[in-house]
Amino acid sequence: MTQATLLSIQVAQPQTYGREDAVDENDRLWTTAFFKQPITGPAEVTPLGIVGDGQADLRFHGGVDKAVLTYSADHFPFWKQEHTQVDWSGGAFGENLTVAGLTEDTVCIGDVFQLGGARLEVSQPRQPCWKLSRRWRIADLARQVTQNGRSGWYVRVLEPGAIDAGEPLQLLERPHPTWNITRAQQLMYFEKKNLAAAAEIAALPQLAESWREVFQERIAKRT
Repeated sequence: MTQATLLSIQVAQPQTYGREDAVDENDRLWTTAFFKQPITGPAEVTPLGIVGDGQADLRFHGGVDKAVLTYSADHFPFWKQEHTQVDWSGGAFGENLTVAGLTEDTVCIGDVFQLGGARLEVSQPRQPCWKLSRRWRIADLARQVTQNGRSGWYVRVLEPGAIDAGEPLQLLERPHPTWNITRAQQLMYFEKKNLAAAAEIAALPQLAESWREVFQERIAKRT
């Protein structure tokens, strides 16, 4: 694995944008913490995320299993080629941590990384929602991310601590080397009849509970 590095840290609190009387649905009222802004200097990571960060919809965002969203800057050249009108840079995908040297192909469920004073564990792929599309006014952007797998991933915080841009991510543990983020995404979206694989991934103790429930439900329905 090449050297993985934290390039930038982004946080935001929920804010309301738009107007009630807007004709264009992209301009109508909505509340989101998607517009992450970079911070300078160290940030404190807790089991519920980075201090100063928040989520607008706690039904689908935040919590212990999705404490911190990570995205690979290695994908930015691809996106710049696909959508030249957007400045693809740190925070563009609503991520807290923008990293280099890691992708969905090289990160696995259950991986444990040391980053500064914090210890982080990979819990699930990121599932893009409509807010990503609305943020950039690209109607099918969330679908594109689902199709090409350049989604990012969530981590839970095993050990709180301070982190800072420029620090390396050191892989400490890899208990499930056959379950990278890409394979987990394929199973979620494109291999829904593969019950054997669903049972296998559902048994991983490090998998986020919401994902485990999806796979267990698939198995129960077809049994």
